[in-house]
Amino acid sequence: MNGTPRSLRPHIGIFGRRNVGKSSLINALTNQEVAIVSSEPGTTTDPVFKSIEFLPFGPVVFIDTAGLDDQGFLGELRKKKSLEILRRCDIAILVWDNQGGDFFFEKELIALLKENKIFTIGVQNKTNGKTLQNSELDQFQIPLFQIDAQTGKGIELLKNSLVEILKRQYEEKPLIKDLIQPKDVVLLVVPIDLGAPKGRLILPQVQTIREILDAGASAIIAKESELAEILNKQKYPPRLVVTDSQVFHKVAAVLPPDQPLTSFSILFARNKGDLTTLVEGVQVIDSLKPMDKVLIAEACTHHPQADDIGRLKIPRWLRQRVGFGIEVDITAGNDFPENINEYRLIIHCGGCMINHKEMLYRLHSARESGVAITNYGVFIAYVQGLIPRVLKIFPEFDLLFTSRAGW
Repeated sequence: MNGTPRSLRPHIGIFGRRNVGKSSLINALTNQEVAIVSSEPGTTTDPVFKSIEFLPFGPVVFIDTAGLDDQGFLGELRKKKSLEILRRCDIAILVWDNQGGDFFFEKELIALLKENKIFTIGVQNKTNGKTLQNSELDQFQIPLFQIDAQTGKGIELLKNSLVEILKRQYEEKPLIKDLIQPKDVVLLVVPIDLGAPKGRLILPQVQTIREILDAGASAIIAKESELAEILNKQKYPPRLVVTDSQVFHKVAAVLPPDQPLTSFSILFARNKGDLTTLVEGVQVIDSLKPMDKVLIAEACTHHPQADDIGRLKIPRWLRQRVGFGIEVDITAGNDFPENINEYRLIIHCGGCMINHKEMLYRLHSARESGVAITNYGVFIAYVQGLIPRVLKIFPEFDLLFTSRAGW
């Protein structure tokens, strides 16, 4: 319960053909029996995730995948699941054994990994004393390691190298700490409604509080109904007010006009993806036509509540804004349509349950398909006329809104 969420951990995917030792490798790297190991090809079916403290780096996620040379109808489905994991990976480990061959699958995968800008290392397992002399391997142009996952040979060197690669390759983007200074006060507005989990705060709120504390600042937390009273008790105005997007209009009505304001969802849009793309995407709303299709994409799965934000509130606000019927589809969890060309607009959640790489994949897919994409917080601010105000705290937008009175 107190561990680092998976969405904040670097993802390391292990790929290769069947029976080359991928499951043995993840067990060796984690020092645990994470995956079932068998000489029977195709033992791993669905991807296996394991979150660990990979010291001295810190929290990571290892992912074991099915063999890329799997066969038959189910084999094709398993391969598809394995390739879907690529879009979440910060680092990929490509495993092969010493049986030789044409390296067709390995070459194809390396090309795909390079296309997606995923740092890749190669691991030859089951070496039996053989060295990497095959001229084909030189064409891979990736770091290469020899190991024997069963005996542990070469594992320590691989671990140490992975730590150094993680330190170089993985960049943790700030959520709020670059917007505040030590001793600043940040006021967080947290509604307690039907969607609020009993006895705890939701992940975006917890992560924001932690970054505020890490920055040497202080957080004050209040419900929207108590906001005016809390503000009156403060000797100085807070450096920033961060609210749940659903109560933007209530909070904006209480705050002085010059009080900096944004939302958890907008902070996550900037942290997980590309806020500029999402701001550009929201402008498509006013050019929508009757029967255009809009996709509401949620990154988590939850039981819908009364007046659910994604399923009810946003579609309702959207139809009120455009003044006519709009066809709305909804996806949740890891589901994201491969063919999104049929949609005119995607409205995505804040993305707190997926990692940075997955969100960038979704943004890239939208751009490649010519589909506008925005997120919950940006959408709500736009339809409520608050875009300049809630983005002004971000330096990259200050000049834009100074020159564009039309917002």
